[in-house]
Amino acid sequence: MNPQYSPKYSGHMKTIRWGILGCGDVTERKSGPAFQQAEGSSLVAVMRRNGELAKDYAARHGVPKCYASAQALLDDSEVDAVYIATPPYAHLPLALACAKARKPTCVEKPMALNHEECRQMVEAFKQSDTPLFVSYYRRSLPRFLAIKAAIDEGQIGLVRMVNIHIRKPILEEERHSERLPWRVRPELSGGGRFVDLASHTLDFLDFALGPITQATGISKNLAGLYPAEDSVVASFAFESGVVGAGSWTFVAADRADRVEIIGSQGSIAFSTFGDDPVELLAGGVAHSLRIANPDPIQLPHVQNLVDELLGRGRCPSTGETGARTNWVMDRILGGSV
Repeated sequence: MNPQYSPKYSGHMKTIRWGILGCGDVTERKSGPAFQQAEGSSLVAVMRRNGELAKDYAARHGVPKCYASAQALLDDSEVDAVYIATPPYAHLPLALACAKARKPTCVEKPMALNHEECRQMVEAFKQSDTPLFVSYYRRSLPRFLAIKAAIDEGQIGLVRMVNIHIRKPILEEERHSERLPWRVRPELSGGGRFVDLASHTLDFLDFALGPITQATGISKNLAGLYPAEDSVVASFAFESGVVGAGSWTFVAADRADRVEIIGSQGSIAFSTFGDDPVELLAGGVAHSLRIANPDPIQLPHVQNLVDELLGRGRCPSTGETGARTNWVMDRILGGSV
């Protein structure tokens, strides 16, 4: 966000009225209800290209307005801010339209198809002096804030290394080439399940340890089920000098989800997607930290969005931080940056 931005709504408004562009699955459970439940927030409009589906969503969720056109929603003077929840291929054009309309905007992750698109988005919002955020909501979750606090407090000493390992089985819908889900179609998603899921882990590490400034990787399509990568290995280094490695495969027989941050006096291990206890080894003593996620899970993130727009807080997931995560994934997958 432009550091010179002065909250537009503080002082004379107590509620941010949101409109959603693209009310798909993520808005049903994780985010849509959060925009209705956060203090100082209301969801007043939704848009889908299929007007009947937009109407159905609005009726089921008690949203007063629905549109079949993005521009119609943006032209609504009662919509103060916008949440873009489409697949990534539509993020850039919709974000540019939001910037032109000077509507503060939160974009679903990954932020765009690649870093160059992210850069264009950041620049457009900077030029319009309008806030841009990204829905990397782990930056606001109590579970991940506790992990960051343990690191910041020096409980594991000086951080030396990070290891990531995630493996998942093939999804049934990925076995049908004639109707592949958008998440494994690079022209729609920017890659495969690596881009969709690894982005969460890499973004949290940026939050907890600072920017990753070097990254490389090898990506392969081992099962041949879809055009995107299904297996990735990577090495990376942070601005601080901390080094890391990761492996992701989405054609395994079982599941694993583990991130380990190794320090000079201990370690902290956790899952990115599960809610199993965080394992903290500090000074030779093992601790198990169970911290439940809120329901809906994006509620703390949305509250931070609203608080920043009302001038009473900050949201830690911005266009600049979201763009950095795309930069890292571009480097790992060998794309241009």
